[in-house]
Amino acid sequence: MTDTPPLSTDTKDGLHHQDIEHIFGVNGPLSAALPGYRPRQAQTEMAKAISDAIAGQKTLLAEAGTGTGKTYAYLAPALLWGGKVIVSTGTKNLQDQLFLRDIPTIKKILKAPVSVALLKGRSNYLCHYHLERTQQNGRLTSREDVGYLRDISRFIKTTMTGDKSELSRVPETASVWSLVTSTKDTCMGTECQYYQDCFVMKARKEAQQADVVVVNHHLFFADVALKDTGVAELLPSANTVIFDEAHQLPETATLFFGDTVSTSQVLELCRDVHAEGLSHARDGAEWSKLVASVEKAARDLRLAFPQDIVRLSIDQIATSSPFFEALDTLKDSMSDMIAVLEKQAERAETLEQCRARAIMLQDQIDNWNAEPKDAAKAGDYVLWVEAFSVSLQLHRTPLSIAPIFNKQREGVPRAWIFTSATMAVKNDFTHYVSQMGLWNEPAFTWPSPFNYQEQGYLYVPDGMPDPNSRDYADAVINAALPVITAAKGRTFLLCTTLKAVRFSAERLREEFEQRGLNFPLFVQGDAGRTELLERFRNSGNGVLIGSQSFWEGVDVRGEALSLVIIDKLPFSPPDDPVLAARITAMEKKGMNGFVHHQLPEAIINLKQGAGRLIRDEADRGVLMICDPRLISKPYGKRIWQSLPGFARTRLEADVVAFFERLSIESSVQPSAKV
Repeated sequence: MTDTPPLSTDTKDGLHHQDIEHIFGVNGPLSAALPGYRPRQAQTEMAKAISDAIAGQKTLLAEAGTGTGKTYAYLAPALLWGGKVIVSTGTKNLQDQLFLRDIPTIKKILKAPVSVALLKGRSNYLCHYHLERTQQNGRLTSREDVGYLRDISRFIKTTMTGDKSELSRVPETASVWSLVTSTKDTCMGTECQYYQDCFVMKARKEAQQADVVVVNHHLFFADVALKDTGVAELLPSANTVIFDEAHQLPETATLFFGDTVSTSQVLELCRDVHAEGLSHARDGAEWSKLVASVEKAARDLRLAFPQDIVRLSIDQIATSSPFFEALDTLKDSMSDMIAVLEKQAERAETLEQCRARAIMLQDQIDNWNAEPKDAAKAGDYVLWVEAFSVSLQLHRTPLSIAPIFNKQREGVPRAWIFTSATMAVKNDFTHYVSQMGLWNEPAFTWPSPFNYQEQGYLYVPDGMPDPNSRDYADAVINAALPVITAAKGRTFLLCTTLKAVRFSAERLREEFEQRGLNFPLFVQGDAGRTELLERFRNSGNGVLIGSQSFWEGVDVRGEALSLVIIDKLPFSPPDDPVLAARITAMEKKGMNGFVHHQLPEAIINLKQGAGRLIRDEADRGVLMICDPRLISKPYGKRIWQSLPGFARTRLEADVVAFFERLSIESSVQPSAKV
């Protein structure tokens, strides 16, 4: 792996390198159109490498440090090259940002004659049929949902897209959405009376006709697994596939290349069977009694584990556990329900749909722990269960996604671009490459243009206890308080567990009150992520406490965020069944599970968390990592060498003095501008 790619004089038929230098140069169109734009060599070189990969229909891994401007570096060559481009992002928020802001901006600046479409999963689009059905059957129980349904009924008359993100008044988490959107199982397809007006079909049609289609990773891989998102029809004609936030792909692909079935799905099916049976075949069966036995079996399966939250591989479940008997009972009761549906299905399309769903669910449950037909493939998957407060999921997860993903990349030659700020460990892509099966593909790192040595500190407090000790969570808050005070709030406290989030929030609330510190506290779970971030930005001196979902994809520029505190190194929990199985498989090959998997995974996660602090050239701040293993363990050096090149200290006094200097500078600046 090399740090910078070799330059060719130009691409074979596409954009010449001098064209790219002009686009990103001092007198180029970006500089003329974007206030505060500065040419960055890393951005220009990255755009050249991507242009070459598109022209040669090659694969490229491109890691670009924060501030490189990677979005424009891949959009400019992709939009100007021609042909069909699929851009896949990490989240729906980033998808919207690309579609609504970034692509229109670069398209306008470069006068690129391309059409652009946004494609999301079907659960994001209103369904005329299900909305009408919900309005008619009056199954809503809460006054809140009734109000939301009224809003949705008005919205469907004016919206062009049916995208629920346009209706911000109804929270994305509102339960009413599941009643007014379709799934693959509940879609009526061409039989639906509203087929011509269907928002899902319109979105797919637009995507098929567009030059550039913006999707997200969940959608992309759901399609590969389920063939239900419209991406399957797009891929054959795509010249270029670009994965932004590509570090998320291994986890997303693992989710979709595996198989998951839950008791919640069974209970939803029972709800629909009961409603449709009474509507269309009241005399066909004792519907209440029939579904009651399936519902009881599903609930008993969950109750096989008395604990609140459980994650166990099948090997960890005792043979004496009631789980296996409860699983058999669920299979039997599902068979009884299917037998009735077989006889009644022809009486209504919706009953036929319930029958098909029931068979599919039963197949998933049967296949979960069935002996594989190909004995050689038995070890390729790990079987495990995950219990939540009211539901239980059965998972069948592949140990490696590399062979499955590589199969998807076979066939028509096209460019595959993988880009992120965090794919490598100290410029070494081995871990990512092995996860994705991208062996022998060119991989390059372009460093961030920021001057981290001048812009911030990496602070590891002295005297911290072992992270596994009982008093560690208290020690984190004790060490954090004087630094939060010096920073005048403006803090992210990123925790590795939700338990730590709750504990930290409780302690800080008490401490702020006792010390008379007027720092607004924003805690994950109190509101949605977008709303919490908005409140944090507007407060100017807030403290936000969050876990995994705040470690990445969060952009707070300027003084509003001057301190990022990380409570522990983000190692995956050792009791995770998939991780344990992967480590066992690696160790059978003579590899070290910690060195080759857990450590690089933690470093990539930590780089994401650290990346929240410095977002542009003017940002200043402190990254505080409380975990003493960063200093005390031999692997600690490998970790901090992978982080941005901040000045380093172990002294609280250095950090306090840094914030005092910042305070003096910011108070002097206004008068200097007069």
